[in-house]
Amino acid sequence: MKMIQTEMKAVFYSKDNCQWCERVKMLFETLKIDYLEYKYQKDFTKDQFYAEFGEGSTFPQVSINSEHVGGFKDTLQYLQEKDLL
Repeated sequence: MKMIQTEMKAVFYSKDNCQWCERVKMLFETLKIDYLEYKYQKDFTKDQFYAEFGEGSTFPQVSINSEHVGGFKDTLQYLQEKDLL
């Protein structure tokens, strides 16, 4: 039986019209993981994004419990490893 880990806190950086950003948001909502979403051009600039995650990084970028996880596929893998999926 899989347990929902409600103490998980996620932060992710997204942009408009990004299917992977929407999918990560739906994943967090389905698993009842609290998240904070930062939007490109509203909460941060391209320079700030690249300074944080590296030149050429893609959206979304996800951190869970203050640990940088990566993009959507990395987030899926992380949650599988934690037995949440």
